[in-house]
Formats: sequence, C-alpha cells, structure tokens
Amino acid sequence: MAVAPFTIRDFHKSDLEALWGIDQRCFAPGISYSRLELAAFVRLPGAFTLVAEIDGRNGAGSREGSVPHPSTYQSAVEVVGFVVANASHGAGHIITIDVLPKAQRWGIGSGLLRAAEERLNEKRCAFVRLETAVDNRAALSFYKRHQYFVVRTLPRYYPDGADAFVLRKELQSGQPDE
Repeated sequence: MAVAPFTIRDFHKSDLEALWGIDQRCFAPGISYSRLELAAFVRLPGAFTLVAEIDGRNGAGSREGSVPHPSTYQSAVEVVGFVVANASHGAGHIITIDVLPKAQRWGIGSGLLRAAEERLNEKRCAFVRLETAVDNRAALSFYKRHQYFVVRTLPRYYPDGADAFVLRKELQSGQPDE
C-alpha cells in the first residue's frame, strides 16, 4: 500500500472555507457549525486551530505520522482534518476535532489530538475537556484510547436535543499560568 505523510500546521485565514466544508461532512445538519460559528470559535481568546494535510507530491516525512495515499486525491496538497482548541485559566478545551470520512482511521485524528494536547500543555493547562454525543460510539472509543474519561452528562446539549458526555484528561504540566 502506498503511504503519504500528513503534516500538522497552524491555521491560516484562507483555510476557513475548507475547514467549514470538512465540518459539514463530519457532522449532521444542526450539529455541524455554521461558517459564522466556526469562525467565532477559531477567533476565541486563547484559541488555536491546527490543520492536518497530506502532500502527495514528494512523499516527505512528517513528525506526526503517515496515512495511506488514496489515488482519488485531485490536488497534491489536501486539508483532511483539523482541531480547534482553547486554553483559559489553566484549563484546555477541545472545541471540535474533524477528519474527512475518507481519511478516518489513518491516525490523523490521533495526531491532531496529540498536537493539541501538547500545545495546551505548553500553555500550562492542567487538564483538557471536550464534549461528545452520548451515542457517538466511535468518538467515545477514540477518546477512551487516548485516556479521556467521562465526568458528567449534559442533558439536551445539542440543538436536536441529544445529550452529551463531558470527557476529561489530565495533562502533564498541571500548573496554570499565573
């Protein structure tokens, strides 16, 4: 199987439309973000957005990992996922993590999550939390593999009335900024 590396980089303003398109493909209407909502999250104080892309042109390596190289890519460089997170008062929050369906199960989500946790750790966050639908088995399995645990349920969290679990993971720094 051919392998193409993926890289993780910081968000550029020109990425917003591509990220919104990915979010629309990853989540159902009513759950996915509007362009305005996604833009607002990206701009939150303390927020950062990391973008995963593959480059089929040169096969150069990446510190984050590798993914199978699908023959269907129309351009040499393609954005295949992203994570939006923020840090506030020593706490990290994963707002969303999205990977195109065709690129799921290739390690991109894990790479994005690790990179976000590293950035939050650098910002001296003691822990990171996130929310996911109580019936999203794939997400729950993914987060469990990454040492997240359920801390509570948020009734009617989503616009469609579905409940969410709040998950949490302790980070290494343990010392909030003073």
